[in-house]
Amino acid sequence: MARAGLTADRLAAAAAELADEVGFENVSLSALARHFGVKDASLYSHVRNLQDLRTRVALLAGGEMIDRIAAAVAGRAGKDALVAFADAYREYALQHPGRYAATQMRVDQALVADSAAMRRTAEITYGMLRAYGLEEPDLTDAVRLLRSTFHGYCALESTGAFGAPRAVQESWARAIDALHVALAHWPRNEQVRQPPQLSP
Repeated sequence: MARAGLTADRLAAAAAELADEVGFENVSLSALARHFGVKDASLYSHVRNLQDLRTRVALLAGGEMIDRIAAAVAGRAGKDALVAFADAYREYALQHPGRYAATQMRVDQALVADSAAMRRTAEITYGMLRAYGLEEPDLTDAVRLLRSTFHGYCALESTGAFGAPRAVQESWARAIDALHVALAHWPRNEQVRQPPQLSP
């Protein structure tokens, strides 16, 4: 018998917990059904399929993550904001590996546009970078630089891939220092000015 109170949100929350335990790639409708003591078919009243469930987990995790980041960067600017942002990002990624993996999946852009959490993520991230005087297209390039650096570092750290005796935290701090320097001295795309034409 299906448990009372089963909803899409409750399923997504349970799937997020399961993702942290067994890995996001191992989350399945069957495993979730077993968790609630129901048949697989009972879940289809609340989620369309596995992709729908995983998308819900991604949006849930994205909301949790940006809440942490927003709290960390509140009242900060410049390097202080960058450090707080980066540390909150890394903390979430390491504490919730399954949820974090979900945030890396590609989500339909229509769903992203409808998600308050995703809009807030863009607002906070771009707002932090505008404090460095960046405008488009440099803003997008800078976002990609930060995301690839943070994600790459967290992915390697989570698997114990950093084997050198240097403390991982020290290297992380230096990496953020380097990002701050890069953002503060971002190369500008200036149009090449042509010399004025002299009248014949």
